[in-house]
Amino acid sequence: MKKLTKRLKTVQALYDAAKTYSLKEAISILKKAPKLKFDETVEVAAKLSVDPKTVAVAIRGTVALPHGTGKKVRVAVFCKGEEERKAKEAGADFVGAEDLIAKVQGGWTDFDVAVATPDMMRDMARLGKILGPRGLMPNPKSGTVTQDTAKTIKEVKAGKIEFKMDKQAGVHAPVGKVSFAEDALLANASMLIDAIMSSNPSGPKGQHVKSLYISTTMGPGLRLDLAEFRKP
Repeated sequence: MKKLTKRLKTVQALYDAAKTYSLKEAISILKKAPKLKFDETVEVAAKLSVDPKTVAVAIRGTVALPHGTGKKVRVAVFCKGEEERKAKEAGADFVGAEDLIAKVQGGWTDFDVAVATPDMMRDMARLGKILGPRGLMPNPKSGTVTQDTAKTIKEVKAGKIEFKMDKQAGVHAPVGKVSFAEDALLANASMLIDAIMSSNPSGPKGQHVKSLYISTTMGPGLRLDLAEFRKP
């Protein structure tokens, strides 16, 4: 049997694995855990009760976290002409057209979000097999295919994130860093959870969500009380 470390024993003493918690209680517990040498990410995970293969409408969406994610987001913008200047002025980390496409075709994917103008999407199709599996392909539904690249760049840099159901009917997304104040984590997590609960237009709010958890990178997953979030 693997011996428990001193830190793990301390963490396990903070919560009851059989219990469900309010979001505020769960965040308070995560904040009490012994700190590590790096600033852990706090993540919300949802298990959905829908079949990814048969669901009529994809469970996905975007949400602007009021306090950001705590991560420096690197944005690559695929555009031409005047839009290149606007994208650079808005704070894009990488901007280009054919040159940037060629760079990605060569294996470079050192960015977190890709944004493209509509006129670039035909050329961007060549990158589908590279960016698609990484979740980096620009998509109109997530707002990353747009003529207003400056607005999208600013929103992404400020904390706008995308969430979507995976092949196992799960949704995972960051809501900040463990160093954030409890109120900031509460506001961010509440915003994301509300968006997930409202993401299925074919049924009552939240009925497609089977379970919710919040955790840190190296910490426990605390189960949240769904009743708190199913209120109309």
